[in-house]
Amino acid sequence: MDSKKLLTRMIRAGAGEIPADLVIRNVRLLDVVTGTVSETDIAIVADRIVGTHARYQAAEVIDGRGRFAVPGFIDTHLHIESSLVSPLEFDRCVLPHGVTTVLCDPHEIANVLGVEGIRYFLDCTERTILDVRVNLSSCVPSTVFETSGARLEAEDLIPLRTHPKVVGLAEVMNFPGVLAGDEGMIAKLDAFSDGHIDGHAPLLRGQRLNGYLAARIRTDHETTTAAEAREKLAKGMAILIREGSASKDLNALAEILDADTSSFVALCTDDRNPLDIAEEGHLDSSIRRLIAKGRPLHHVYRAASHSAARIFGLTDRGLVAPGWRADIALLDDLEDCRVSDVIAAGRLVTPALFETRRAVAPVGLGSVKAKPVTAEAFRVEARPGRNQTPVIAIKPGLIITFREDAALPVLDQCLQADTEADILKAAVVERHGRNGNIGKGFVRGIGLKRGAIASSIGHDCHNITVVGATDADMAVAVNRLIEMGGGMAVADNGVITAELALPLAGLMSLESFETVTHALHRLREATRDIGCTIPEPFLQVAFLALPVIPHLKLTDMGLFDVDRFGFVE
Repeated sequence: MDSKKLLTRMIRAGAGEIPADLVIRNVRLLDVVTGTVSETDIAIVADRIVGTHARYQAAEVIDGRGRFAVPGFIDTHLHIESSLVSPLEFDRCVLPHGVTTVLCDPHEIANVLGVEGIRYFLDCTERTILDVRVNLSSCVPSTVFETSGARLEAEDLIPLRTHPKVVGLAEVMNFPGVLAGDEGMIAKLDAFSDGHIDGHAPLLRGQRLNGYLAARIRTDHETTTAAEAREKLAKGMAILIREGSASKDLNALAEILDADTSSFVALCTDDRNPLDIAEEGHLDSSIRRLIAKGRPLHHVYRAASHSAARIFGLTDRGLVAPGWRADIALLDDLEDCRVSDVIAAGRLVTPALFETRRAVAPVGLGSVKAKPVTAEAFRVEARPGRNQTPVIAIKPGLIITFREDAALPVLDQCLQADTEADILKAAVVERHGRNGNIGKGFVRGIGLKRGAIASSIGHDCHNITVVGATDADMAVAVNRLIEMGGGMAVADNGVITAELALPLAGLMSLESFETVTHALHRLREATRDIGCTIPEPFLQVAFLALPVIPHLKLTDMGLFDVDRFGFVE
């Protein structure tokens, strides 16, 4: 229909002169501005709300009696790749949880495939029911201290800016590069200076934070304490409270969300897999937990919708009111955030709606180019006179790691894992076919008593990361990933006991999210069988290789001290 005719029809339907397309009748509407709840009809024409607080007629009616209407939820920062499914499967997975808009950074696939990976995501955004918006990946690779499959400079990103689904520049995680005036980083910041720039500044405080913010960086999802969040809020930074599968900051940050701050706080998941979504939910889980912690109810829903939209410049959504985009979650219970129906851009979300989408051909098949390895590849020679070795210490729920020093057993002049002390051997195997590097080290906190676990998801360059009690099982797990073209695997006494193939760029499955959820169940059970003591071992392992998150990391080039921004000897 001609846009002027459609606008005229919207106006007339809102005024009650003609029927609307869709009416939600007798629903209790939560006003996220005032906190009031009132029973009303909600009238919709095409993708827009045209009327509330009146009686409306329409061709289609949804009975809202006994239910609550709130604005659709907006996940302000995530990586769809970390859901382990394609964008079209992610669409089908999270929409029933009330999430109607997401802001994604496709830097996982960009680190493997470069611009080709981003264009694949942009093609998918044009076909999803969920409104997927894209922030263009700013740090590919995140640093020069790891081997990636691609490199993106400012001139690679600028042609993509005009795509209608692009919002701005994604998380600027190379904050040392920003502060050091790195030429490539400055070029990207300058190119996007008139738009949104997403932040990534773990533990950054004081004058160094001031310097970072001087680049017009406006948001942060890496804040892990309330004191850090309050300093960033005071300096004009919006805080995105993150609760993902690996990074869980909600408990620490819940106290900052109140009537004074809710317009400057939003919610995000960053990385959340289908198993956690099935068991706990998505943003609906964060909402119910914040409310349970005593956060003011309508301010929580405001942060999940209107505040998120405002922070990222999405001026057409975030309220259930005339003239706003018809993204609505219908809830059976407000405090428990129990979603029963979802309207996305004026359409009731049903299984049949997903069948209307056209498929997008997968990319990055065959992107795992590493050669098979032997157990000898993981030998770590003991250095004479040095009985203390740096060890990466992890804590569940944090992607920040810590440095410890430990004396390890020596056999045949090589350092060994010490399962009694919960110290395993770790390695990062370069998988892009560029140099064959293998970085080696040790990690404490995973709990394995035997066997090994490996994944081709290793943030952000996505080399193969493996941890294990024996070199032999580490080799078995890595070689199985190479055979599958990417994925996750558990090895125990020379046998693969669970696996998940991720052939789409070595990051995502070609199967349904239900199939992936089932495989994740099997992987979880297999890791527990060999002694794993942490809830999400594969996600924790995936972040061992990210050299922009303090304090000690391991890349394919070696052990890396993030605080000094240099390798450990």
